[in-house]
Amino acid sequence: MTTDSAADIAQGRTALGIELGSTRIKAVLIGPDHQPLAVGSHDWENQYVDRMWTYSLDAVREGLQQCYAALAADVQRRYGAELTTVGALGVSAMMHGYLAFDAAGELLTPFRTWRNTHTGAATERLSAEFGHNIPHRWSVAHLYQAILDGEEHVGRLAHLTTLAGYVHWQLTGEQVLGVGDASGMFPVDIATGGYDTTMLARFDELAAEAGTGLTLAGLLPGIKAAGEPAGQLTDAGAKLLDPTGRLQAGIPLCPPEGDAGTGMVATNSVAPRTGNVSAGTSIFAMVVLEQPLSRVHPELDLVTTPAGDLVAMVHCNNGASELNAWAGLFTEFAAALGAPSDPSTVFETLFTAALAGAPDCGGLMAYNYLSGEPITGLEEGRPLFLRSPGSRFDLATFMRTHLFAALATLRIGMDVLQKDEGVRLDAMFAHGGLFKTRGVAQKFLAAAIDTPVSVGDVAAEGGAWGIAVLAAYLRDRTPGQSLAGYLTDRVFEGAALQTEAPAPDDVAGFEAFIGRYRAGLAVEEAAARHL
Repeated sequence: MTTDSAADIAQGRTALGIELGSTRIKAVLIGPDHQPLAVGSHDWENQYVDRMWTYSLDAVREGLQQCYAALAADVQRRYGAELTTVGALGVSAMMHGYLAFDAAGELLTPFRTWRNTHTGAATERLSAEFGHNIPHRWSVAHLYQAILDGEEHVGRLAHLTTLAGYVHWQLTGEQVLGVGDASGMFPVDIATGGYDTTMLARFDELAAEAGTGLTLAGLLPGIKAAGEPAGQLTDAGAKLLDPTGRLQAGIPLCPPEGDAGTGMVATNSVAPRTGNVSAGTSIFAMVVLEQPLSRVHPELDLVTTPAGDLVAMVHCNNGASELNAWAGLFTEFAAALGAPSDPSTVFETLFTAALAGAPDCGGLMAYNYLSGEPITGLEEGRPLFLRSPGSRFDLATFMRTHLFAALATLRIGMDVLQKDEGVRLDAMFAHGGLFKTRGVAQKFLAAAIDTPVSVGDVAAEGGAWGIAVLAAYLRDRTPGQSLAGYLTDRVFEGAALQTEAPAPDDVAGFEAFIGRYRAGLAVEEAAARHL
């Protein structure tokens, strides 16, 4: 197998996916069978500067280079081969946000990520004018808020994109986006696959009313669907990824996508009545719809799959970060006791302990809000842990409480989709760091949404693997083969899945927990206001 893999690498029978996540940039190289051959990663963190969550473009470039170097070193270590080319390449990243450039390609204001929630006035006005929910983190909300705030840079704006679109532009010179990522910048017309022209015209009118002569269609990236060519790696792009000069130019690239789209690919949930949950710094669910929703819901975004099919998205700004903080504290405590443990062991121990906790969390309560949370109407967050004098206070229940808290906001959004809209799900897939300890968060998610939840080894590499598969789809698909068909017939055939059905006791326990969680949101709001 090693010899065959080395030949695949040398002859370019591979696909490379790179995803810029919130805490890690990851690269996955896959072979003709779509199995990972090598991986590389680079850790990074957002910064809170002038009350905005951001990453510098220097950090983007340095992170890409470190990540690619780690991948090339892994190829050398495993196969004794030098990585000089791949068969196809794709880039994915966190969706939404605001990257604004002038005509010379210079950044006009620091990158404003999806995590910022200062766009309330914009989202309220645009949602009302469009008759379409425009969440805080969408690029058009950031732009309109900048117009409302009279920001000087708006008059010099020539190009607006997402993080994936920016990296793709640097690698290829092409200012394009995959339709899934584009649908998180501005509403997409499912019938045409392009931006909604009626809403574009209304935005221009609103901009003119505010004294700004913008034509939004000229600022947004072009749109490409999965399987369409989106440019080639230029000499400058090759040097950006690999300053050593070993990587060759000319590699075809698939359309850049958002992490939501690559999550759908990585879990084979691009067909109607399927969905997936991705859990990391943020946590979100994507459900592919059979038909449009009956009305606008502020808790639900409407985006698309990478192939352009309609998706309802429940996006929660706060995911596993607070769990990670507590695990870090326990890791530090173990070391202080003279029994140091690696973080993965600590996580597994704590998560496994949660299985023995009180089904309804025994009166304990937690809020994992490090930042604002639009679904629950909070502009800022403060992590909280609460208990009453009579609460059951043990490690198992404590950990179950924090795991339930990580899923609680998602449950609130899913209630709108499942109960108010009556959307039915045949299967929900889960991936991300929260689900690495098998049978714990997966079991609790099944209880939270009262739906069977599956995990699988194939998706273990997450969105980076998903964008690598999209790159392979560009290169290998047969004429007329849909993305759903390619995934089912070529990628996931025979894939082993572990499925957890919702347990009645856990469902009842989460129901009791979420009632207390909703009631306690006033405490969280007060904490943000006073602390």
